[in-house]
Amino acid sequence: MSHPPLDPALFDLDPSILWVMHCAEGPIPLATARALAGFLKKELHPWEVDFAGDFLGSAARAREEAASLIGVRTEDVSLTMNTTTGLEIVAQGFPWREGDEVLLPLGEFPSNAWPWKSLEARGVSVREVPLWRGHQAGREAWDSPPPTVECDPEGALAAAISPRTRLVAASWVRFQDGLRLDLARLGQACAARGLPLVVDGIQGAGTHLPDLRFASAFATGGHKGLLTPQGIGFLWTREAFRQDLVPSGSWLSVEDGSNFGRASTDFSRAWLKDGRRLEGGGYPALACTGLRESLRTLNGAGIPAISAHVARLQANFLEGLGGLPRWKEEARRLAELLGAGRLGPILALHHRGRGPEGLNAALKAGFARGIHASVREGYLRLAFHGFHAEGDLTRLLAWLAALS
Repeated sequence: MSHPPLDPALFDLDPSILWVMHCAEGPIPLATARALAGFLKKELHPWEVDFAGDFLGSAARAREEAASLIGVRTEDVSLTMNTTTGLEIVAQGFPWREGDEVLLPLGEFPSNAWPWKSLEARGVSVREVPLWRGHQAGREAWDSPPPTVECDPEGALAAAISPRTRLVAASWVRFQDGLRLDLARLGQACAARGLPLVVDGIQGAGTHLPDLRFASAFATGGHKGLLTPQGIGFLWTREAFRQDLVPSGSWLSVEDGSNFGRASTDFSRAWLKDGRRLEGGGYPALACTGLRESLRTLNGAGIPAISAHVARLQANFLEGLGGLPRWKEEARRLAELLGAGRLGPILALHHRGRGPEGLNAALKAGFARGIHASVREGYLRLAFHGFHAEGDLTRLLAWLAALS
């Protein structure tokens, strides 16, 4: 197998630890740590901090790297704290009418639920749509059957659109079962009905390229596949959609906001039209420095190369998993989804009746071997990135074989 597109030497990876849970938090590159340390050293002497270069410049460079990463225009990118913040900006800025509804897939991560549910006080309702036969969530999540290659999540959402629906919000890659939605197909279905599609992209960003041709917004935090420190992310919005959103109202979201040659108390200013229109106040320059450096590392490797590498790892792993009787059924299900382009970076093994006790015992056995995976709502999650190698698969299969 070819060398990983993200050289493991770019990270401070402990050889005794196999980290397959960037779906929870990813490791930052060494270059990012050095950049952060350099900025902090400068902050010790604030007279050495350059407003244009270090403050405004760090944000500008982060936007440029973010735009390059997902293939969009820099001027359409807004810096945010995390996925939730990006979705909140859209939810609070959208021109709602009483009686409107937001359509969500059943079982979304809370980041793509609470920003919409907070609108209920304004007369906006939220309706969840099951994506396959028997699909359950909430208290019944562990009783839900897993998605199969026959499921049609885009069709289910499109069929559920009602006259009250004003917006559809969905995760690109689902956090628990790893199912990847076809954003182009879903976006076309929404556009045909004059509805915006808003995407929670955090579980696919950094390993896959989103198809945003028919989407209106894409929000992601950086601490998972983007390999940045906690507390920084970005929001992409289509220009026409962005102009309909009420601006955030920060001092930097207006013309000449950073120009101290103009009286700061001169409030006769127009809102900016680019992504800065939706940003908060002063930039977290330290976090922007980290975001820029991590995204530069990813862009250096290239997301297409990372995506292809992840798919090869997944295919090889599932081939090996199919030889383990206990996991054969899951290996077949996931291989079919992978072949149909239905998976992001997460391989989510359904508990198949083993329940929380069974999966938690598996996690405990993995930890004893230095393998760090995760469990969410009935699935054992293994997340691959561009720094994983073939030898990691051998180690994972030995762990799962021992469980058998």
